[in-house]
Amino acid sequence: MKIKKIISFALAATMCLSLAACGDKDKKDNPVAQEIRDISSFDLVKELKVGWNLGNTLDATGGEGVESETSWQSNDIKTSKDMVKVVKDAGFNVLRVPTTWGNHVDENFVIDEAWLNRVQEVVDYGIDNDMFVILNIHHEEWHFPSEEKQEEGKEKLIKIWTQISERFKGYDEHLIFEGLNEPRQKGTAIEWTGGDTKSRAVVNQFNTAFVETVRNSGGNNKLRHLMIPTYAASSTSAAMRDLVVPEGDNKIIVSIHAYTPYDFALNPSGTDQWSVDNSSDTQPIDQLFESLEMNFLSLNIPVIIGEFGSVSKIKEDLSTNIDERVACATYYISKAKEYGVPCVWWDNGGFIGQGENFGLLIRNEKTWKFPNLVDAITSPYKD
Repeated sequence: MKIKKIISFALAATMCLSLAACGDKDKKDNPVAQEIRDISSFDLVKELKVGWNLGNTLDATGGEGVESETSWQSNDIKTSKDMVKVVKDAGFNVLRVPTTWGNHVDENFVIDEAWLNRVQEVVDYGIDNDMFVILNIHHEEWHFPSEEKQEEGKEKLIKIWTQISERFKGYDEHLIFEGLNEPRQKGTAIEWTGGDTKSRAVVNQFNTAFVETVRNSGGNNKLRHLMIPTYAASSTSAAMRDLVVPEGDNKIIVSIHAYTPYDFALNPSGTDQWSVDNSSDTQPIDQLFESLEMNFLSLNIPVIIGEFGSVSKIKEDLSTNIDERVACATYYISKAKEYGVPCVWWDNGGFIGQGENFGLLIRNEKTWKFPNLVDAITSPYKD
């Protein structure tokens, strides 16, 4: 009897050590590992405050395999859990993880296991830091929203989201899926104009395929909160008006991107000036949220602005326009909070040159380049 007890204790100890050592494996092999709350997206969004994009990272298209993560970042800095903790500690409770998949699939559109593992690892950095995480598909070239390419795009979208859904179906409501990033007819005259009737209809077809694929994938995905974009994630009247939100599903969130006012926020050759005392500066922001209210919020359809921000520009005296950016962000966030719309700053790690310098976090140092701008974004949610 004593020998049997010793053997039993040894087996139990071995099993405990194995479970502790295989935590990451369990997340893949035990798909329903977490309990997910059955609440509406309208209620869930109230828990999201303000967010930060891990831009130009897992969405980068340079390099090969998992090494592509650093191909668009200087110093080859890989994302770490400590880096994400710095983001959380600053007051952000939403981490958006833009991810390109098309460069990591075989001829049958099967995702490379190493890439899927790395994406899951980064998602877990946010989850383990008690953040909401938005996972999407980004910088893809196969979902051109035209009638001619609609079926091909839907087929590939379904294949990609079937695999993502399977891997993450055990996660709770802190993981949000975003079906598409700025689906648009690239290189055409309507790329950024809000599209036309036909292209917007194709985006609706893509969104429907995404929602149905996730809902039918089992596990917690029947209650997963899903983000669907307008054409190009545009806030134009036509793009918002023609978006079809699935009926009978209260776990749908509209995805909008809004770098506004454009000449200040995004256009590198635009103005470096913005003032709360200038109505032409504040009016585009006012109109944005009024439009979101009219088209979605008043109908109890929640919205997340998945990308916003303003680029750093050099003024004539060679100083940066940081004071103007702080003023604009302060006004923008105050409006967003008033309307109950979480906003996610686009941080691509860019600080120098004439391009889109949205960088906030100096990733290799884990410090903030513009702490006063970060404070302007997060402080309203620290009350």
